[in-house]
Amino acid sequence: MIPVNALIPIRKRAYVTYGLILLNILVFVWQTAQPVLSLNTLFKDYAAVMCLVARAPFAPETLLDILRSMFFHGGWLHLIGNMTFLWVFGRPVEGYFGSRRFALFYLAAGFAAAYAETLVNGVLCVPLIGASGAIAGVLGSYLLLYPGSRIRTQVFIFRFDLSAILILGYWFLVQLFNGVASLGAETLGGGVAFFAHIAGFVAGMVFAFLHTTTNPPPERFTYVD
Repeated sequence: MIPVNALIPIRKRAYVTYGLILLNILVFVWQTAQPVLSLNTLFKDYAAVMCLVARAPFAPETLLDILRSMFFHGGWLHLIGNMTFLWVFGRPVEGYFGSRRFALFYLAAGFAAAYAETLVNGVLCVPLIGASGAIAGVLGSYLLLYPGSRIRTQVFIFRFDLSAILILGYWFLVQLFNGVASLGAETLGGGVAFFAHIAGFVAGMVFAFLHTTTNPPPERFTYVD
């Protein structure tokens, strides 16, 4: 299932979402210009390596490594998948939080994701790359803010308008199942940091919940495209 569009009106320009997508694409284009054989060294030098994060979790260089990790990707499919989810779900979430809060929340979710994966797999000296943890935070917030909205979804050659609870609930359960199944493994399962996704998603829900305790909830839309 590939989300295509959230069927709620976007009332504000999502400048941070657009900027994040552009920055991720630019970093990936720069990556592709590097020699293929040097990419592993590049990731180990400039991205967050879990065993090193575990040794010095709050050192300035570690914080910088985690930040840079959010903008590296392992391939075109990795990038396109992440940016699609950010485009679909990031715009309405940014519209609710406002650009400044959204930017801070996005980065905070990315850090929470990296630390959670390190907590589970900190003995592995494997680079963590990708925006997935931060974007998972966006998904968690969207689910709490707009649970009844419809998501236009591509399934093979067909398109369906499915509820956010179904799409995002299924996504989260897949991460949870695979994360539990990967416990005790000596490598990341399939190269996917499932616990980063889980932690980012939960962090997004918590942030949205706390925000709605002191701010009006988002407007509920009945919207047909």
